Amino acid sequence: MDLSNIKPAVGSVRPNTRIGRGAGSGKGGTSTRGHKGAKSRSGYSRKIGFEGGQMPLQRRLPKWGFKNFNRKEYKAINLTLLAELAQAQNLTKIGLEELRNAGFINKNQLVKILANGTVTSALTVEAHAFSAAAQAAIEAAGGSVQKIEK
Repeated sequence: MDLSNIKPAVGSVRPNTRIGRGAGSGKGGTSTRGHKGAKSRSGYSRKIGFEGGQMPLQRRLPKWGFKNFNRKEYKAINLTLLAELAQAQNLTKIGLEELRNAGFINKNQLVKILANGTVTSALTVEAHAFSAAAQAAIEAAGGSVQKIEK
């Protein structure tokens, strides 16, 4: 036995039905497409969302909301996380690179520091934005903040 004489099991492979090859085949005439209508014609392809002429769902529903394309999405980082990171890696300066290496942000994300938690050591924190309470907490602990313009 070799690759030249391998065959599938008997009865496991059926021949394809040849549609539209005369009345004698039993699949001639309308070729299983029924009578008339768009679906019986060659080249027919239904538009996405088409509901047979009924007003489609995306047009029945009202327009709603507003997308501000100038919006800036910030990744929120809390003071608790900064304190843990500084303690774990013995850091005095935390910037984007440190947060990226720790896996908290991606390379394209903007960072905003929020005031959830406390900071006990003096840290120099570098980010795109700070909440007023977070900035006050960092400076109260003897640290400083540096805003990155982007």
